[in-house]
Amino acid sequence: MLGLGHGQIRDLSVDSSGSLAPEALEQALQADPESPAIVLLQAGDVNAGVYDDFQTLIPIAKRFRAWVHIDGAFGLWAAASPRYAHLVAGVSAADSWATDGHKWLNVPYDCGYAIVADSRAHKSAMSHHVPYIQQDADARDQSDWNPEWSRRARGFSTYAALRHLGRSGVCDLVERCCNHARELVRGIAALPGAEMLYEPKINQGLVRFLDPLGTDHDRYTETVIRKIVLSGEAFFGPTTWDGIRCMRVSVSNWQTSEADIRRAIQAVASALER
Repeated sequence: MLGLGHGQIRDLSVDSSGSLAPEALEQALQADPESPAIVLLQAGDVNAGVYDDFQTLIPIAKRFRAWVHIDGAFGLWAAASPRYAHLVAGVSAADSWATDGHKWLNVPYDCGYAIVADSRAHKSAMSHHVPYIQQDADARDQSDWNPEWSRRARGFSTYAALRHLGRSGVCDLVERCCNHARELVRGIAALPGAEMLYEPKINQGLVRFLDPLGTDHDRYTETVIRKIVLSGEAFFGPTTWDGIRCMRVSVSNWQTSEADIRRAIQAVASALER
């Protein structure tokens, strides 16, 4: 949207868990220290819920005057829980953050949030003045802070959800979903023919299914996923992680119960038996 172009994007190497390697960031910034750079770090990888080491990586980026942005689509919500807040340690030193409301907060799909530490940088990047619209220097005009001039009041549903849940409610929601995801992945992995690839750090995990003939685990995994979905008992989607096709397990709905977890595990068991 800003016109940077794909040619300006550089992928850096990660460790075995999927976290950015500090030496890779250091080398990349050292190779061209004078050019402006944005370092994109993750708070909760979409497949395995992996977090980058913010306390190590952000100081490296700052030494090279790079802007640090945190993609925390769902993972930033871990800050609401004393049990999981350590995962976002050091995140406050970044320049900007983004997270979604439609995942853990369960508000409409188009509710997302961008937070920028430097309000002047935020406004100058997004505001655009035209002579036919009156500007007020003292009043906050919402069109100055996002790319859209015409939209519904998406903030209302977020306000309502937070007002209803409160701090303790958001904390409970996060911890409950994390517990459910862990039990779900462990329960599926305990089934004959299933294998755990990544146990959830928070609410995301990965499993796959082993072809009884031993010929194509990837295709067999996709076949089992289709059977589960067609049963109508649970919904899972396939993904690729570390070159392996697997089933992504994600729990973020406030309505999910322990009974739902048992029911989903049974749906997987039935799919494996057919």
